[in-house]
Amino acid sequence: MRKKIVAGNWKMNLDKAEALSLTTDLVDALGALPENQRVMVCPPSIHLSSVGEVAAGSKVLEVGGQNMHQSGSGAYTGEISGSMLKSYNINSVLLGHSERRAYFHENNSVLREKVDTALALGIEVIYCFGEMLEERENETHFDVVSSQLKEALFHLEASQWNHVILAYEPVWAIGTGRTASPEQAQEMHAHIRSVLTQAYGAECADGVSILYGGSVKPDNAKEIFGQPDVDGGLIGGASLKTQDFLAIVAAMS
Repeated sequence: MRKKIVAGNWKMNLDKAEALSLTTDLVDALGALPENQRVMVCPPSIHLSSVGEVAAGSKVLEVGGQNMHQSGSGAYTGEISGSMLKSYNINSVLLGHSERRAYFHENNSVLREKVDTALALGIEVIYCFGEMLEERENETHFDVVSSQLKEALFHLEASQWNHVILAYEPVWAIGTGRTASPEQAQEMHAHIRSVLTQAYGAECADGVSILYGGSVKPDNAKEIFGQPDVDGGLIGGASLKTQDFLAIVAAMS
């Protein structure tokens, strides 16, 4: 059975004291989760060590990275490698977030390399993808999403999908206050699962968790997560507020 997951992407927010305070609050507040649920936060890389130490006191809260380079090491100033993540017991990483695609020009070919590097190191991939507003308006959104999946992920063996989480994030709904309706989210998530089914079969596709990201808040999380093919959320701004994030976690149940 696939997992329900809420993951908080802190992006470039919070200083050290704020990051530790938020992590401590979450560790203190999170009780035991059902076996099919997971909760994760992805802080900036500079906080991975200190946040990881606090989260280690919890049997519930996981810590993931926001990005990693496709090379094992080298002259890539400012980047971090997968082996660096592993050395801090970070075993999951976001790859392909729309902001990385837009601001740092990461394309599907680069992301394919990053995915391969992460999986080879035993790092779980949370692969982010989604269409821009003009692509939805001109009704190419299904094709765009299919290409983002196929070009970066469809070289994988079926067994490797046990270590991949998908995070569909319509770019027009990230940080804008606009949210895809529950029906729009379900429509795209069902499409994604059908594309997976065509390539890998129903058993593989049914086992992959597909998260929705894009202005998820406490007041809409329950309805979005209640859709049959939506398995949780990748949360941006609301993950920076303890009570908002906890309310979204509660919406998984």
